[in-house]
Amino acid sequence: MFELMTHFQLQVYWWVILSLLGGLLVFMMFVQGGQTLLGRLSRGDELKKSVLVNSLGRKWELGFTTLVLFGGAAFAAFPLFYAVSFGGAYGVWMAILFSYIIQAVAYEYRKKPNNFLGAKTYEVFLLINGVLGTFLIGAAVATFFSGGNFYVDSYHLSAWRHPLYGLEALGNPYNWLLGLSLLFLSRSLGALYFINNIDDSTLQSASRASLKQDAVLFLALFVPFLLWTLVRDGFAYDAAGLVRMESFKYLGNLLAMPHVALVILVGVGLVLYGFYQGIFTRSTRGIWSAGAGTVLAVMGVFLTVGLNGTAYYPSNYDLQSSLSIQNSSGSHYTLTAMSYASLLVPFVLGYIYLVWKSMDAVKITADEVSNDHHSY
Repeated sequence: MFELMTHFQLQVYWWVILSLLGGLLVFMMFVQGGQTLLGRLSRGDELKKSVLVNSLGRKWELGFTTLVLFGGAAFAAFPLFYAVSFGGAYGVWMAILFSYIIQAVAYEYRKKPNNFLGAKTYEVFLLINGVLGTFLIGAAVATFFSGGNFYVDSYHLSAWRHPLYGLEALGNPYNWLLGLSLLFLSRSLGALYFINNIDDSTLQSASRASLKQDAVLFLALFVPFLLWTLVRDGFAYDAAGLVRMESFKYLGNLLAMPHVALVILVGVGLVLYGFYQGIFTRSTRGIWSAGAGTVLAVMGVFLTVGLNGTAYYPSNYDLQSSLSIQNSSGSHYTLTAMSYASLLVPFVLGYIYLVWKSMDAVKITADEVSNDHHSY
């Protein structure tokens, strides 16, 4: 089946899969967002804080696994992108990975007996991961539109041309907009998750109050980012692979691909509906509306930046070094073999769904946490 597809069709297929994984990764960042809310929602009550930590502790590994899966898919399908970004901009990626490492350490050791660092230290680790992990990933994704300082020669050997190795992206206010948008989106999703997962009226009320503020901040940051994206010049390439600047490129992409525009609009609508459920109703299901909307919206953004003759990872150092799905992908044979492996993805997702449903069959309570000697 897949071997009958052209190389370009396989490249599009794998960009769609990578876009889906990106959307799932952002959704799973409700864990990071929830970690930034621990002190705010517990208000000094250690038992309530433990309830919040254990609620997140049931899911944190799924987010880490999704990050690894995204990186693995990028490496296998678009190895040149992996080499340029993960190998060149290692300053920003090392900071991201460091934040995820200390997250794992925090969940493992926060409640261990004879913990000489104390629980507070590990709670700081969780806060660092919640803030730094989400913000830096958002800023890194923004470079798909704003570009990076790299060079790729005719032998596909790449080199980063800035001494900060990716951290220079923080000097661009455009990247800050998406980084902060992702931070406050993750906080909003975290609040919605707590509303759904915890059986405690005080924590649910505090989560709804927190959601009201974070949702407004998210929209105040994301709308300018979206408008700026639609009016900025984009990076297009022609049939010969030559890259050029094009006015209103990303707006043109949405007009040329109305199905992608629809995906983004439906996604944003579902996110707003999830916010509405969490703020203005007593529903506890806002996480599912907002979560599904997040996956769709992020997937639509990835499709916008990668399809319709667009260089998805532009180079500010050398325009012709910019990466597209055509010049950065694996061979036809590699993509074909991987495509058969991708047929297992629905089964993996089904397994995750069943495990999630089993864990959340009963909402978490303070009594359960206080009587559990293996709690986080």
